[in-house]
Amino acid sequence: MTNPASSSEVVLDGGMLSIDTVYQVGLGQVMPRVTNDSLVLKQLAASKAVVDTAVAENKPIYGVTTCFGGMADVAIPNELVNASQRNLLAFLATATGEPVSSRHTRAAMLLRANVLLQGKSGVRREIIDRLIRFICADAIPVVRELGSIGASGDLVPLATIGRAITGHSSRCQILLDGQQIDGLAALKKLELEPIELQAKEGLAIVNGTSFSSAIAANCVYESQTLLAMSLAMQAMMLRALNVQHEPFAAFVHQNKPHAGQLWTAKVMREFLGAESKNGNSTNSIIQDRYSLRCLPQYFGPIVDGMAHVSEVIATEMNSVTDNPLIDSAEQRFYQNGNFLGQYVAIAMDDLRRFLGLLAKHLDVQIAQLVSPEFNHGLPPSLRGDDSRIYNMGLKGLQITGNSIMPLLTYFGNPITEHFPTHAEQFNQNINGLSWTSANMAWRCVDLFQDYMAVASLFAIQAVDLRAKQELGHFDGRALLQKPLVPIYDAIYNACGEKTGQKQPFLGHDDDRWLEADLQMLKQGLKPGKGVISAIKPLVDSFKAAFEV
Repeated sequence: MTNPASSSEVVLDGGMLSIDTVYQVGLGQVMPRVTNDSLVLKQLAASKAVVDTAVAENKPIYGVTTCFGGMADVAIPNELVNASQRNLLAFLATATGEPVSSRHTRAAMLLRANVLLQGKSGVRREIIDRLIRFICADAIPVVRELGSIGASGDLVPLATIGRAITGHSSRCQILLDGQQIDGLAALKKLELEPIELQAKEGLAIVNGTSFSSAIAANCVYESQTLLAMSLAMQAMMLRALNVQHEPFAAFVHQNKPHAGQLWTAKVMREFLGAESKNGNSTNSIIQDRYSLRCLPQYFGPIVDGMAHVSEVIATEMNSVTDNPLIDSAEQRFYQNGNFLGQYVAIAMDDLRRFLGLLAKHLDVQIAQLVSPEFNHGLPPSLRGDDSRIYNMGLKGLQITGNSIMPLLTYFGNPITEHFPTHAEQFNQNINGLSWTSANMAWRCVDLFQDYMAVASLFAIQAVDLRAKQELGHFDGRALLQKPLVPIYDAIYNACGEKTGQKQPFLGHDDDRWLEADLQMLKQGLKPGKGVISAIKPLVDSFKAAFEV
């Protein structure tokens, strides 16, 4: 499979896609195409032939020669098999709410195409080609945020894609060339004809976890960056608090060798310069408070957890999750429950909890930074200039951070166990709520970016003020170890400010409009921006250490 890191194209053959690839296709940075590998295409045709034979022999096959769900005991005569597949897309046209991001929809189409290429779902290549054609033309179906319980996969959202790509009447909307137009108009503009669905093809499109997996993959990618950024901000804050280095020593963590703890402690030693025997802090207390001293032990389980979430989503998004599955070698259909979204749901519940824990930890550090009782001589509320007695520093910014953190911890509560037990004639009497959990996680990612902007301003302001105390100037870079300097610079640059000034980031309270700084910083955390580039080495370190 083509490596998107060195190419703008990825070749789909049903093999493993990485989360990075899914993310890049979602952004429109990488374009997919279908393989010409004869073995893959032969397997695809073989599974379709199994379906055609079953229909010709009038075998009772769920969703092929029967109705769906709780009405599976209703037989469909041969002459109505194709009409039943069209009707599947029609009765699932029930979504509501706001549209989801086009990034998710592109990623979902990619994943659906790739798993269908595994040749276990009984579809023609034409269906897969159409999915890819829409991605490459940037023709993105408008999919709404409410309508899936993650039971039989993402039925309603995937049916929206199905109606769009097949030209199933005009009952869908498509974003194309900056306009939102109906499905038939989009097909005409793309010079495509409607596709007449055949046996099982409608079911193969809608029955699976590809959409919730796509949202989850985007959440995982963004969260890996936020994890790294959190650790970097922790390091700056700890330097500003003159943290003691001894708790990060390799000896300590070799005696409690959890992988996440070991990695966190190693990174902190590099960020704090703690490898040097002369690198310990000058603070006078016997030992630091728990939020400082126990950082690797607190952060480590989150690191391990995020690595596990990444593995779960990578497995799920590459899995064949429709029902029934087809073993073309044995000419056999397998009833199954691979469509249940439980893995995605629990993984996204966990991810939201981890983001809440990261925010709460940063919130505790900020509270110490602004309090003279705990910050070892920094000004109250990190005010940048005490020549004005009424300067309040970052007092208002702390309140903003305090308003976001409880939202993140609240969203960290699990949704999965709240599933309805009576869905669809009690047929879907357990369901994963993966779609809901993943969409909640995406909301948390966005909220955490807001929080990270807040935390970043506290970090650089605190470092600048400590530099003035220790070195006589406000250039915080002089206090930082080499790996942190590009991140510090990127935060300044994102706010349109030069480093090395004769005052801290914020001098007098009215020198800066912090609201505008927060918006610029949040943009700096978006794909391709400066802060993301600066933090990339640490993200790469995480991925390499945990093979995700």
